Amino acid sequence: MIVFVVVLVAVAGIDVYGYMRMRSNASSSGSSVSGASSTASGGETVAGGSSEPGTGSAAASSSSKTDSEQTSALPASWNDSGIFSAYYAKAYQKLSTMSLSEKVGQMFLARCPQENAVSSIQACHLGGFVLFESDFKGKNTNQVVSTIAAYQKASSIPMIMAVDEEGGTVVRISGNPKLSAHKFQSPQQVYAEGGLKAVSADTLKKAQLLKKLGLNLNLAPVSDVSLSPSDYIYSRTLGRSAQATGQYVAAVVKAMRESGLSSTLKHFPGYGNNLNTHTGIAIDNRPYSTFVNSDFIPFEQGIKAGAESILVSHNIVQCMQKGVPASLSPAVHRILRNDLHFTGVIMTDDLSMGAIKDYTDNQDPAVAAVLAGNDMLMTDDFQQGYDAVLKAVNAGVISKEQIDRAVFRILAWKYARRILV
Repeated sequence: MIVFVVVLVAVAGIDVYGYMRMRSNASSSGSSVSGASSTASGGETVAGGSSEPGTGSAAASSSSKTDSEQTSALPASWNDSGIFSAYYAKAYQKLSTMSLSEKVGQMFLARCPQENAVSSIQACHLGGFVLFESDFKGKNTNQVVSTIAAYQKASSIPMIMAVDEEGGTVVRISGNPKLSAHKFQSPQQVYAEGGLKAVSADTLKKAQLLKKLGLNLNLAPVSDVSLSPSDYIYSRTLGRSAQATGQYVAAVVKAMRESGLSSTLKHFPGYGNNLNTHTGIAIDNRPYSTFVNSDFIPFEQGIKAGAESILVSHNIVQCMQKGVPASLSPAVHRILRNDLHFTGVIMTDDLSMGAIKDYTDNQDPAVAAVLAGNDMLMTDDFQQGYDAVLKAVNAGVISKEQIDRAVFRILAWKYARRILV
């Protein structure tokens, strides 16, 4: 792990991509954290310069500041004109009341466990759950609503509740006849039947269903460009040119924003004709110009339309950083931030996938993912990852400022979409 961190630091310090493109409830507790988590976080400095939150005058003085004072207190590099900038003051104020253990927990978008979900939320202060087909199987609307409400009630900070409801082959919810009268069609089918107008209408129907159940994030649209039916990702894409895919992505994002549901563009920097990284590693040898002229276009259009989050794949993209999965690559994240000017939340694809474990020497990949620049980490192994990130921060491997910046974006997102009020 030490060697891996050294490599990451070395790469982060070298600007090898400057030549490349011609193209971010104040209610929570001031209470202390319980159990093992509180021992890991005791006494740390938090944003705003105060020590452990919720005690004494520091939290009180923070909450009494005006929005303008809070915004002016932001580190200069944070105070951009990003997608969530109207909520920076609230996010920064909330951040200043949180312990390290609470902050680290917010960075985990965990696969909802089949057992002990409520205790996991409370022990790890989880930022969100991803629900899969098994979480909906056999349940009716009232049962799903009740379950998700119980999860939210258990959390001191309201959670991101996410699902993949793409349509076609990925229908976690609409595959259950107790929740939907029909399965949503694939993007290709919807587009073929009615173009972008049909895409927008279909997106609004999906959003209505998800919101009714208590979900606030659809891990969609798939923004990959694929023109060949032989590609692994083809059936989940629009199956058309980069320009047409960009228009599709923008239409989906706009419809989701209109409905109040958040979106995720995936799988950056673009799957192309690569293999399935759920089962093995994919090495992408395409030149950088292909990404600039094709793969990036749908992501750029989605960003302009207001996408709140982007999911990074595990593909190894050799022209960006040789031998390192995109999800663990500082270079890939710099391109997304500096070249595509994305200010929202960056998340990993599932860190439990076999492909990623092959590149972390059997160490927990969560630390490497944070160092690369991810804000949220998607994983089944959230307890192990949570403990590993806490340990890395306390050991000085990950800076507290990096944790603060990531959680600041997450909180601003939650305020912007009224998940947190």
